[in-house]
Amino acid sequence: MKIRVSYGTAIEMGLIKARMLARPTTAYLMTYHDGRCRNNCAFCPQARGSEADLRRLSRITWPAFDVEEVVKNLPAGGFARICLQTVDYPSLVSDVIELLDLFQPLGIPVSVSITPVDRGTLMEFKSRGVDYIGVGLDVASERLYPEIKESLYSWDDMWRFTKDVIDVFGDGKALVHVIVGLGETDKELIGTIERAYSMGAWVSLFAFTPIRGTRLENAEPPSLARYRRIQVAHYLIKEGLAAPEDFEFDEKGSLVGFGIDVDELASVIPPEIFATHGCPGCNRPYYNERPKKEPYNFPKSPGKDYVRRVLQSIL
Repeated sequence: MKIRVSYGTAIEMGLIKARMLARPTTAYLMTYHDGRCRNNCAFCPQARGSEADLRRLSRITWPAFDVEEVVKNLPAGGFARICLQTVDYPSLVSDVIELLDLFQPLGIPVSVSITPVDRGTLMEFKSRGVDYIGVGLDVASERLYPEIKESLYSWDDMWRFTKDVIDVFGDGKALVHVIVGLGETDKELIGTIERAYSMGAWVSLFAFTPIRGTRLENAEPPSLARYRRIQVAHYLIKEGLAAPEDFEFDEKGSLVGFGIDVDELASVIPPEIFATHGCPGCNRPYYNERPKKEPYNFPKSPGKDYVRRVLQSIL
């Protein structure tokens, strides 16, 4: 049996010899399938209609290794958790359960990002050490969801699955993945973020990354300023400091104000909101960005001085 390992994780485990700018604190792994995903997400290299390299997910390369070698080397990485990404194919659930059985003796917490499965399967995952589930909603706009996702699972299916995850694992254990920059408005983004938190889920933000060979290979990624505004809005909603109706939008649905002045925002916004927001121990280095550019999500807190500088540039 094989499994894919993100390039940085493979370096940290000693499977590849190379240098890193930032070490991953989570082991990022992905199910191995000799073929493409059953879904056809316009941004994904794994999509059934994609012509991209199957070794890629976002901008990261995921080489394949024998699973026994990976399990043997995992403890050497000192990882806080294992994050198992999945591709949708007929034997997916049985493959995930087999992998979880191999991981469980290691005693490392496990997150699984997966397309909707039933509650019985979620219970099986939980019994094997899984404590968080990633929900790949991805598209924040119900209007655009069918066009961009071309998925076996509808917009409503994804929200039902989110509810199932919360019921089985508890509040805050469903991580709804939201990609900024797929054509949605800021108003749609913020509405989706609010919906997730209001039902007991959390949100993990990603920036759209154009990948050659995908349907969206020629689309533009979001500006850093827009992404920073959404990160601020996300934090205010998550912490109950503001609701969507408190924000100011223009006629195109773009976020133009938070209803709070810069000084007050600077006093409540911690620098950690500009770092990766995912499961405990997740820092996802350079998943959406190139190393020489300022990252959308820093692998660690950028420091308090950064907050005021950002706020002054986006307001």
